Amino acid sequence: MQRSSLLVILIFLIGIIYIGRLFQLQVIEGKSVNPINSATVKIEYDYPQRGYIYDRNGKLLVANQLSYDVMVIPKEVKNIDTLQFCSLLKITKQDFLRRFNKAEKYARWLPSVFLKQVAKEDFAYLQEKLHKFKGFYIQRRIIRNYPIKSGANILGFLGEVNEQQAKKSEYYENGELIGKSGIENYYENELRGVKGKKYFNRDNLNRITGSYKSGEYDTLAVAGKDLTLTLDSDLQRYGELLMNGKRGGIVALEPATGELLALVTAPSYDPNMMVGRKRRTFSQKLFSDTINNPTIDRGLQAVYSPGSPFKILNGLIGLQENVIDPRTAIYCNGGYRYGKRKHEFMRCHCGVYGRPIRLKEAIAKSCNSYFAETYRKIINKSENTKTGFDNWSNHVKSFGLGNFLGYDLPVGNKGLVPNSKYYDDRYSFGWRATTNISNAIGQGEILTTPIQLANATAAIANRGFYYTPHIVKRISNSPIDNSKFIIKKTTTINSNHFPTVIEAMHEVFKTGTGKYSQVKGIDICGKTGTVENFAIINGEKVQLTDHSILIAFAPKENPKIAMAVFVENGGFGSTIAAPITSLMIEKYLNGDVQRKNIEERMMNLSLKDTYNKQLEKRDSLETIKE
Repeated sequence: MQRSSLLVILIFLIGIIYIGRLFQLQVIEGKSVNPINSATVKIEYDYPQRGYIYDRNGKLLVANQLSYDVMVIPKEVKNIDTLQFCSLLKITKQDFLRRFNKAEKYARWLPSVFLKQVAKEDFAYLQEKLHKFKGFYIQRRIIRNYPIKSGANILGFLGEVNEQQAKKSEYYENGELIGKSGIENYYENELRGVKGKKYFNRDNLNRITGSYKSGEYDTLAVAGKDLTLTLDSDLQRYGELLMNGKRGGIVALEPATGELLALVTAPSYDPNMMVGRKRRTFSQKLFSDTINNPTIDRGLQAVYSPGSPFKILNGLIGLQENVIDPRTAIYCNGGYRYGKRKHEFMRCHCGVYGRPIRLKEAIAKSCNSYFAETYRKIINKSENTKTGFDNWSNHVKSFGLGNFLGYDLPVGNKGLVPNSKYYDDRYSFGWRATTNISNAIGQGEILTTPIQLANATAAIANRGFYYTPHIVKRISNSPIDNSKFIIKKTTTINSNHFPTVIEAMHEVFKTGTGKYSQVKGIDICGKTGTVENFAIINGEKVQLTDHSILIAFAPKENPKIAMAVFVENGGFGSTIAAPITSLMIEKYLNGDVQRKNIEERMMNLSLKDTYNKQLEKRDSLETIKE
C-alpha cells in the first residue's frame, strides 16, 4: 500500500514537471521564440518593391524589374535525378555539386540562392517542372533597371549578401541583394523596404500542415522609399559626353544649398552592366581595368594638386591676416627668388615684368611671384614659423579642404592640407616658409579632390560660407531633415574680403586665360590651372603631361552653379577645362548651347593617344630600370 502511494506521488510529480516545462516553453518562452530557428517551421518571403530614384526634375533614373531565383533548402533535397535537374537548369553536375555544397555549408535547414536571376523566358517552364525536385523552389525578387544609362558612379549597384554578412545580420539572408555602392549603398535602409514573411508548420516528412500559430507572426511586405536626387540628369549626361575620350572629373553644385547638380567621372560605364547574371562577367572586366579605372569615382576619390586656383585662397588668407590689401604692389621680374641657389627660383609667366602687380591683376594673370611673397608674409607674420603655418593651414581647412566634407555618398578621399607636424616629421632639420614655397601656387604638398575644390568655389561664390554637398533632395516626397546638410558652415575669412577676388575671377573670363570661353549674357567668374603631374616610377619622380583644371561659378551675382573640372593630362587649363566648364554652365543656365563648334570640338576631343604615350613612357622607364 505504501509502495503504491509513493508510485502515485512520483507519477504526479513527474506530470507536474512536464506540464510546467511545457508551459514554460509554449507560453512563457514561446512569446519570444523566433520561429525561424525552428526546424518544424517553413518561412516564405515576400520581397518588397525597392524604392525608385528620380532626378531633381522628376526624371526616372532607377526602376525595378522582376527576377526569379532558384532557391534550395538542402535538408529537404532527397532522391532527385541530378542529371535531369542539371539539364533543366542548363548547368553541369560539377556546378550543381559546388552550388549545393555551398548552400549546405551555409545552413541545411535554411533557404539560400542556388541559381540566381533565371531568364524570363525560362521561368514558366521551370515553374512547371520544378515541383518534381523536392527542396527546390522559385523565389521572385526585385532587381534594378536604369532607363537613362548614366551616373553609374552616383547610383551604384546591388550585390549579393555573402555568408558572413548573413550570419551577422538579423535582416538579410544569404544570397539576398543589398546596395554595394553609391546611393544604393548609402541609402540602403530607406530603399530596401521591409520583407514580408509567412510562417508554415511542417511535419516530419517536411509537408506543409498549415499556418504557424494562425499567422500570428506573418507580416506584409513594405515597399522601399522613393528618393529624389539633387542631380540634374540632363547636365550629368552632357558632362559625360564632354568627357568622352578623357580621364578626370566634373563636379557641379548649387552654392545656395550645397545640392550636387552633376558628379561626372570619366571613363565610366552603363549601370545596367551591373545587373543580372551578366554582372559577374562585366564586374570582372571593370574592376580589373587598372589603367582606366572606370569604377573609381574621380570626382570624389582622385586627388590632385589644386594648382593656380589655390592662389585665390592664399590671396584671401593674405587679406584676412592683413599682410596685403587690394593695393599692395609686388614686383615680379619673371619669377620669385627665395634663396641664393640657382634652383631656388620660381618662374612666372604672368607677362608682367619690371612693374608692380596688385591682387586683382595677380589673380587674373596668375602671377607666381605675387602669391609666393604673400604666402611667405602669412607664414612669417607669427612669432615662429610653426605657429604661422598652422594658422595658414586652419584657414585653408575652413574651406572644406583636407577632409571628407560629410556628403551622402560612401566613397571619398580627404586629400591633404599639411600642418607643422607634417613638416616636422618630414624634415630632420629646421624648415621655414621657403621650404614649402610651392604651397603658394598649389603645387606643394596640398592635395585636393574635385568635389573639395567645387565646394571651396561655392564658398567663394557665397562670400564666405557653404553648405555640405549632398545628392539626395527628398525622401518619399519629404525634404531631407539631416541637419548637417542645412547648417551654414562659415570660413575664417571675413565677407568683405571676397569682392576683390571675385572681380579678379570675373576678369579671368573677360580678358584673361578664360576669355575664349566666354558665354554671351552670362558673367562667369573662374580661375584656370595647369597642374604639373608627376609619377613615381621605380622610386624616381618622373614628370608627365600636365593636368588641365578650372574652377568657376556663374552668374557673378546670385550664383546658381559652382564647378570644378579636372582633365587628366589635358595640358593648359584654358584649352580643355575652360571650354568644358563654360559649356556646362551654358547648358545649365540657358538650357541649350549655342556655341556648337566648341561643343563639337570638346565632345570629339580624345586624349587616348596622350594616355597611350604616357603608358609607353612608363613601361620603357620600368624596363630600363630593370
